[in-house]
Amino acid sequence: MSLMVYLNDGLVPEDEAKVSVFDHGVLYGDGVFEGIRAYNGRIFRLEQHLERLYDSARAIMLSVPLTIEELTEATLETCRANELTDGYMRLVVTRGRGDLGLDPRKCQEPTIFIIADSIKFYPQEYYDNGLEVITCTTRRNSPDALDPAIKSLNYLNNILAKIETVRAGVPEGIMLSSDGYVAECTGDNIFLVRDDHVITPPISVGNLRGITRQVVMELLAEMGIETHEELFRLLEVYNANEMFLTGTAAEIVPVVTVDGRSIGDGRPGPLTGKLRQRFHELTQSEGTPIYD
Repeated sequence: MSLMVYLNDGLVPEDEAKVSVFDHGVLYGDGVFEGIRAYNGRIFRLEQHLERLYDSARAIMLSVPLTIEELTEATLETCRANELTDGYMRLVVTRGRGDLGLDPRKCQEPTIFIIADSIKFYPQEYYDNGLEVITCTTRRNSPDALDPAIKSLNYLNNILAKIETVRAGVPEGIMLSSDGYVAECTGDNIFLVRDDHVITPPISVGNLRGITRQVVMELLAEMGIETHEELFRLLEVYNANEMFLTGTAAEIVPVVTVDGRSIGDGRPGPLTGKLRQRFHELTQSEGTPIYD
């Protein structure tokens, strides 16, 4: 069955879901997006994802053509049209069709589309055995230039770092801030387990305000484990007891090797395993129902 895609004001078959070559999202990466997961017939943390989408749009002075309530219903409608119970949604809002110049005033109407499909991000072996990652030479965009906390369509910074990981034959890479602090990976937030607490880089060094990141911090609090948002360098990474990454697509994935150095005993750590279990339990019971 052909996928149905929500485009501007209704559902169309994927072959008919077309965007103008003059759309500034295509020409300049001028737009915002969200990636969202559905589990067991529920969309996980939909409200938080939509709030972040509107925050990103507001930051670039882009008016989303639907209210949050309308966008919620459009997302649910797209999932139902594709008979989705477990899968991934991509919500995109661009500046819309304009001309070949930069002036956003030439774009009269934003473009919005929603894709709902299945997803398989990392193979199961990575969750069982852990990831090997490297440190990328490509630095994270400075928040003073283009704040990475804005989830924009301009992902070239991440893609350049991703190319480094592909060439190195590893699935992920750490990106540092311009000051040399650990920021995040090419597509995931970073956590370290150190003694009796957990640390994660603050948003201020150029990180996305990850939804899964926030969920993990809530789960850690429920488990009585302190989480500190603090600046740290690679030395802290190399000497961590455990390391794991979080993201909507990746969920929670352990890291066992960084730049050829084993993290802890070189195997996924016990706290990472407990968090993964609690996260999976949560996703099976919490969320916005797709079907009545």
